[in-house]
Amino acid sequence: MVNDLMTPVIGIPLDSETGGADEYSKFPWYALRHNYITAVVKAGGLPLLLPHEMGLLDIYIDDIDGLLIAGGNFDVDPSMYGAITTHDSVTTKADRTQFEMAVLQGAMRHDIPVLGICGGQQLLHVALGGTLVQHVPEDFPDGLPHEQPNPRDETSHDIEIYEDTLLYDIVGRTHIQVNSAHHQAAQNEPAGVKVNARAPDGVIEGIEAINMTFCLGVQWHPEFEITQSDVRIFAAFVEAAREYAFRRENDYV
Repeated sequence: MVNDLMTPVIGIPLDSETGGADEYSKFPWYALRHNYITAVVKAGGLPLLLPHEMGLLDIYIDDIDGLLIAGGNFDVDPSMYGAITTHDSVTTKADRTQFEMAVLQGAMRHDIPVLGICGGQQLLHVALGGTLVQHVPEDFPDGLPHEQPNPRDETSHDIEIYEDTLLYDIVGRTHIQVNSAHHQAAQNEPAGVKVNARAPDGVIEGIEAINMTFCLGVQWHPEFEITQSDVRIFAAFVEAAREYAFRRENDYV
């Protein structure tokens, strides 16, 4: 649903922790970094934070106009993309991943705009039939430090953006600076997926689904809004959600 001003509702699945003596609570709790929310608000969207309630999936899909899959300090289970072995560095969150995959697949079925950030891009890539590099330092031993040593609210390396892609249409440039906080990455380019950006060492930095109106994954963290390109990504995502809301309000979807 949307309000009279056509403010699109952006669903954002929460992160979750099981709790412990040294955490926010000894019992399970949800969390989300502030700047995911503020970036959506500044772009004109209304954030709707989504607890991992599988029984509410249909309601979520009915209510959201866009879906943002955030990053997190965990990995997609390699079994989800057919990997036979699991790297020692891999950690998983089964409940969050199961929920995010379900809501993502629902959004894709309805052509609801999707933005996947860092681990969200990796989940999107798997949902689209792709596989992942399980540990970038091992597959790219001479590559960049994709777990950047400087603060996350600073850029660390350049990426090349390919023309004739949604990402290029949004940022209008073939090279931008990005921050970097990941040890995994998209590995291939399955049918229906277009790689839209790479780092100088060859690591995939962006993907998009060619059969959806707006379905974009980025390996960096534009929610920090370090550059104008980051701001434009959120603006384009929220605008796509606004257009979806308008189509739905007028029974075009």
